[in-house]
Amino acid sequence: MDLGLRGKRALVTGGSKGIGLAVAQSLAAEGCRLDLAGRGSDALEQARDTLRRAAPDIDVRIHAVDLSKLADQERLAQVCAEVDILVNNAGANPAGDLDDTSDEIWRRAWDLKVFGYINLCRSICRAMKQRRDGVIANIIGYAGERFFSRYIIGSAGNAALMAFSCSVGSQSPDFGVRVVGINPGYTATDRAESVLRKIAENKFGSAERWRDVEGELDLPFGRMGKPKEVADVVTFLVSPRASYVSGTVVTVDGGAAHRNG
Repeated sequence: MDLGLRGKRALVTGGSKGIGLAVAQSLAAEGCRLDLAGRGSDALEQARDTLRRAAPDIDVRIHAVDLSKLADQERLAQVCAEVDILVNNAGANPAGDLDDTSDEIWRRAWDLKVFGYINLCRSICRAMKQRRDGVIANIIGYAGERFFSRYIIGSAGNAALMAFSCSVGSQSPDFGVRVVGINPGYTATDRAESVLRKIAENKFGSAERWRDVEGELDLPFGRMGKPKEVADVVTFLVSPRASYVSGTVVTVDGGAAHRNG
C-alpha cells in the first residue's frame, strides 16, 4: 500500500534512538525527508548514518537541541517551520511515587515531555494552519490511561498530553491540520529498561532485578512491544491514508491498558 508520503518532510524529536529512530526509519522507507532532533550530536549523527545505510540518498537534517528549554524549542520550530509532519517523541519521565518525587523533578520532567510537546506543537501548528496542511503526532504513553502510582509523573503528564492532543485535534481540521496521539505500552527500549530499573531499586533494593518487575507486568503476548510496531502505526496515522483521523489517541499496547489485575 502506497501511503502517499513520498517527498513529505517530517520532524521527529527524540529521533536518535528507541521509538523515535524507529519512526524515522519507517518514514524514510515511505520516501520522507527527515529532520531529527535530540540532545546529543553524536547520537544524532549515528542515527543519520543508520538511515543512510538503508537509503543512501535520503535527505536527513539533524538538530542538537535541548527541548526542555524554551529557546531551543523556538529555534527548532523556526528552522523546521516548513515541515509537513511533526512527531513529538522527546521525553523521559522518571519513575517514582508521590513521596519519591520532588517539585524540581516534576518540573524538569514536564519541561521536556509536557511543555516541550505543547510549545513545539503550538509553533509548528501555527505554520501548518497558514498553509492549511499538516499533521502532528504526539507519542505519549499508555500510563496516561492506565495509571501507575509508582510512575506518577508519567501517568499525570501523559494524561494531560492525551487531553491536549484530543482538544487541539478536534479544532485543527478547520484549518486543514490533523493532530493525533499515540500511546505505546511497554516497548523494548533503553528508556523502558531504565524505568523498570528504578522500580526494581525501590521495590527490591536492586536495579538489577528489573526483569522481576517486567515479569510482574502481565504483558500481552508475553513480551514488550517492538519499536517498529509503534512506528508503523505512527507512519500510517500521519499519512493521507488516515486523512479523517484527528483529535483521538490510538493505543499500541497489545491490549494491556484494559487487562484485569
